[in-house]
Formats: sequence, structure tokens, C-alpha cells
Amino acid sequence: MPTTPEVLFVCVHNAGRSQMAAALLHHHARGRVTVRSAGSAPADTINPAVVEAMAEIGLDLTREFPKPLTTEAVRAADAVVTMGCGDACPVFPGKRYLDWELPDPAGKPVDQVRPIRDEIDRRVQDLLAELTATER
Repeated sequence: MPTTPEVLFVCVHNAGRSQMAAALLHHHARGRVTVRSAGSAPADTINPAVVEAMAEIGLDLTREFPKPLTTEAVRAADAVVTMGCGDACPVFPGKRYLDWELPDPAGKPVDQVRPIRDEIDRRVQDLLAELTATER
């Protein structure tokens, strides 16, 4: 039985982009992919505008919280998607790394977070299609 691919989304605070990406991939994958997110310098809470933008599309982040980036999480992942964490992300040979340059939603109102959410959703769906293309 093939193992489920694992994706780790990383940003600095794990309070915006990586949380949105993890929730969107988890939603679209429906168990076909293991999803984690982390931050190189985790914030205390998730950005309220991110929570609101995700609630608008039916995804509840109210129980989520920023998590610290660990070497173990990177080692376990098949794909590591970084979103502006710079040099703080550990690099392991043989891992697939993607760097998604996206605006940081920190301090932005929800109307400016929506386009970031929608761009992350597009990229997440493309990534899911690649990860599950060999399932047939």
C-alpha cells in the first residue's frame, strides 16, 4: 500500500499564509495527503483577518494555533513549501522544496487577505494535482 505524501507549509509566524495553505490542502485532499504547517518564529495567535477570510469559504481556523518549525517536521515531509521564511528553514537532501512568494497578510484587512487566500488556493490545488497524479 503506497504511503500518503506529506506536505509541510512554512512561513515566519505560522499565523497567515502557511495556515491558509494547510487548511486548503487538507480540505481539497480529503485524506490523500498529510498536511502540516509551522513557523520559524511562531506568533501567539493566528491573524484574525486570515481566520475571517477562511471562514468566508467555510474553513474554520478558530481551533488552530501557530506551531514552531522543527527539524523532525521537515524530515518527515515529502514536500516543503516555504512562504517567506528566508534562511530559517532547514534544508535536507532529497526533499522537494517549493518557495511560494506571496504577500504577507499581517496587518492587512480581510479585503486584502482574500486575494492572497485565493492565490494560495490555486497553488494548493496545482500541488495536490501533482502529488496525486500517480495514484491511479
